[in-house]
Parts: sequence; structure tokens; C-alpha cells
Amino acid sequence: MEDKIILNTNQKELIDKAIVIHEQMGHTPAMSQILSLLLISDKVELTFDQIRNTLNLSKSATSNALNALIKMKRIEYIIKMGDRKRYFRSQVVSWKSKLKEVNQNMFELSTLFREILATRTKSTLDFNHSLQEMIDFMDYMEVEMPKLFKRWEEKMQTLNK
Repeated sequence: MEDKIILNTNQKELIDKAIVIHEQMGHTPAMSQILSLLLISDKVELTFDQIRNTLNLSKSATSNALNALIKMKRIEYIIKMGDRKRYFRSQVVSWKSKLKEVNQNMFELSTLFREILATRTKSTLDFNHSLQEMIDFMDYMEVEMPKLFKRWEEKMQTLNK
């Protein structure tokens, strides 16, 4: 079947390992399989039928998982001129912008948590203390993450010279 990706033994083993990790992170089995296939396949852009046939998933499971992964910004699709098919690919290529987005989301979440803490009853000391620690850590990450990213970029520039 031409719409099935041929994987070698090592790739199949890596996919199995990656599936377990993705499932432990809360993804459904179909989502985990698709994420793993898109990371490990030699082809970085796969059609719906290639994904479905390679993983032996139903059309509905494939469609639901792809839509959820797109919504979560874990994958994206492209269309090639003259071809009606959609090609799905991992968002791993845009990890830098994703990391910056996570940092921005953390800032927004810490702001919300700060408001929540201000309205909480004082009688839940342990809970309130844990919430304050989380806010403090998020504030710390908001400041330190851009510095860490900048140092890493400088290191990469030095290595690539």
C-alpha cells in the first residue's frame, strides 16, 4: 500500500517509546501515536492517509487526533500547490516561538493566581503557601527564561562560527 510509511525496526521501537511518554503527558493513544510518527518518520510531512494507514487507526480517530493536535499547536498542516491533500508536520521546527509563548502564558497565569490568592480565605494556610510558591516560581521563570534562551543562542552562535 503506497499510503503506508515503511519504518525500520529501530524507528518502530522509538515510536513505541515515544508513545508511552506522550500518553504519560496526558495525550490520547491516537494523539501519542501521531506525534511519535511525525517526529520519527524519515518523511517530515505526512498525509492523512499515510498517518492512518501506517498507524492502523480509524478515520475518525485519526481526524479527531489531528484536529486536537492542531488546536494544541503541537502539529500544523500545509497544502502544496496543485495537490488537494493536507500534509501534517510536527511543530518541532517552531520550538523557539512555542517556548516564548509558554513563558507568556506563565506570566498571564501567575497574574491570575495572584488575583486568586488575594481573594482566598486565610484559613487554608498550606494551600495558600503552595499557591504563593507557584506564583514566585512563575515570576522567577518569567525573568530567567529569556536570559537562559539568550545565553543558549549566544553559545550556538559561537559553536557555529
